[in-house]
Amino acid sequence: MLSVEIEFCSLDLRRATEDEYTCLGKFKNIMNREYRPDDPPIPLEEQIQGWKTIPEFIEYEAHVMWNPSESEIVAYCDIAVYNTGDNEHMADLTIEVLPEYRQKGISHQALKLLLPFAKRHNRRLLITYTSDRIPVSEILLEHLGARKGLETHINQLILSEFDKSIVHTWLKQSERLHAKFDLGFWDGAYPEKNINEISDLYEEVGNDQPRDNLEMEDMKCTPEMLRQMEQNTFARGSQRWTMYLMDRINNKLVGLTEVIWNPNRAMILNQGFTAVYPAYRNKGLGHWLKAEMMKKLLDEHPKVEFIRTGNANSNAPMLKINIEMGFKPYIANTVWQVETEKVEKYLLERLI
Repeated sequence: MLSVEIEFCSLDLRRATEDEYTCLGKFKNIMNREYRPDDPPIPLEEQIQGWKTIPEFIEYEAHVMWNPSESEIVAYCDIAVYNTGDNEHMADLTIEVLPEYRQKGISHQALKLLLPFAKRHNRRLLITYTSDRIPVSEILLEHLGARKGLETHINQLILSEFDKSIVHTWLKQSERLHAKFDLGFWDGAYPEKNINEISDLYEEVGNDQPRDNLEMEDMKCTPEMLRQMEQNTFARGSQRWTMYLMDRINNKLVGLTEVIWNPNRAMILNQGFTAVYPAYRNKGLGHWLKAEMMKKLLDEHPKVEFIRTGNANSNAPMLKINIEMGFKPYIANTVWQVETEKVEKYLLERLI
């Protein structure tokens, strides 16, 4: 248990004080040095805008633990539910503790604090995430009886090692598709005239991705949800490019790929959503989209050094394309699930 009696305090992420934001930003950057040691720190203003614009459909409860002098945050925890009309049995859980404060009972305190929120919202299953960069985080989950639901990787492409002939080859192969599909490009926010079909693509293809052992239902995606997520992305100063394809016969959106980056870390680019409707797969559309995006990046975004993308280890089709491009495993992440009842029993047994 803690050698010094300190407790968690509630924190409203959307409306915190200047001092709370400053100290939380410092804490998050310390944690990020463990998660992603190659990355520069995130500027405070970018962090603040991200917290202030958390989408309204996310309902959460957050708490921080200060050091004895109340000058630094040493631990953070939150629990969130998505009021989207799906997966109403689940809640997302986050617990982070600075290295020097670990294994002192703080995670147990956090669980005890967050559990009532899950029960008030009738959430029987808690979802949380771990990284191989902080292996100690799996110990508590194993004690709780949590199960691995989905194993994923952040895969990274070092651009200086990229074989640019791949772009030429894939573009050449895609020439046979030009008569049937139109290629387009969006810079920034999605056009209002396309927002409905974009949300439809997100919902159908997003729910087609592997879930492995996750006890998870299909997720909904509405235009309003997309707009709220966009607001959060752009408020932080991030930028987005989207390449898309339209079927010339019916003028239907059939696929897209997007990349996101922040000028504060211009050397790092994140590969976002890539999707092609099932009826249009195995035609080379994914390769075409990827090649067009890579050509534009190489021509117009010279500061990029690394491209990162998240993939389920079981997502063979997407991994195939990424491996062909030269992506390699960078960080291993695991999505865990544990019943709320198990957590409550665990805490009661320890009289915490």
